[in-house]
Amino acid sequence: MRVQVLVGFGAFGVFWGAWGALIPEVQRQAGVGNAELGVAVLMIGLGALGSMRPAGVAVDRFGRSAVAVILLLMAAAAVLPGLANGARGLMAALAVLGAASGAVDVGINTLASEEESRSGRLMNAAHACFSACVVLGAIGSGLALERGLGADRVLLVATVLLAGAAVVVGFPGPAGSPVTPRRERRRSTVTDRPLLALGALCGLAYLIENAWQSWSAVMLRSVFHTGSGAAAAGPVVFAAAAAVGRLAGHGLTARLPQRHLLALGAAVAAVGTLGAALAPGVRSMLAALVVAGLGTSVCTPTILSLAGERARPEARSSAVAVVASIGYGGCLFGPAAVGLTASSVGLRGALCGVAGMAAVLALVSLLSGPRSRAASRSLEAEG
Repeated sequence: MRVQVLVGFGAFGVFWGAWGALIPEVQRQAGVGNAELGVAVLMIGLGALGSMRPAGVAVDRFGRSAVAVILLLMAAAAVLPGLANGARGLMAALAVLGAASGAVDVGINTLASEEESRSGRLMNAAHACFSACVVLGAIGSGLALERGLGADRVLLVATVLLAGAAVVVGFPGPAGSPVTPRRERRRSTVTDRPLLALGALCGLAYLIENAWQSWSAVMLRSVFHTGSGAAAAGPVVFAAAAAVGRLAGHGLTARLPQRHLLALGAAVAAVGTLGAALAPGVRSMLAALVVAGLGTSVCTPTILSLAGERARPEARSSAVAVVASIGYGGCLFGPAAVGLTASSVGLRGALCGVAGMAAVLALVSLLSGPRSRAASRSLEAEG
């Protein structure tokens, strides 16, 4: 099932890479201002938060076929922003897209966790595939726009890719999680404190990652006064470093306990984030962004892998959904928090605060790492 997992992550990454490059064109076609666009983009995260838990239940119940259906739903939703007209239309389109995206996020991470439980390391490689395809999607979308294609045409290509991924994921192959009776699923639902703690750590990881994805271009433009093309190098460099870091993390999982890998990644992210926030020039900032991207890259995959590891097989998707939905709070509100803090202490000061969050993640993950699956099951049996 490794091929299906990587195809799912790849198509997901291509879409979101393309979306990042398409935002100005979607804004123009919809005829909305910056404030309206900001509210509309917020609907992506809110839609995702609303769909993740139900998606986890559906994947636990129906297995890989549910993931294929969810990918088809996202394929249908992918074209909607390119067809939106006005603020309300764009908000509705992005809410539907966000709901589909959140469900896909849970589904493909569950597939990766299941395959990892059967055959070993995969989660970091899958997320590396996602990051690499984000870069490819952004570059391809930019080239398409330069050739005069509209956002609706580019999104139609993304729709075809997502639909193709749905076919691959749903193609008959090794069986996924067995369908579990409803009564047993209720007993297996994982909402205990260690899982909630993992969700909090995931929120920190998402906050650090999304802070640079959202604010690196702004810092290059506003602090160093670069052009728009040079400013785009910030998120591209960060995403490329994340792809490389996740490939390296795939190898390191065989040598390090997962909580040690999480602590190491967060510590490296803290150093890189602090260096980028205090950088004296563009080159030094981009170099520090590479370090931040390398460190941040392994945090979220490792946390999601821990969530799947400590859950029973019949509740694995629900466990991933709990952690991912809590973590999305950092993804959703983190960039906004950076902006609000920057209004008081400046952007450099706000990003230094993000470095402090990365240091907290490193310390907490090292000192109070989650219990192993065996230990958790032992405690469940005793209870």
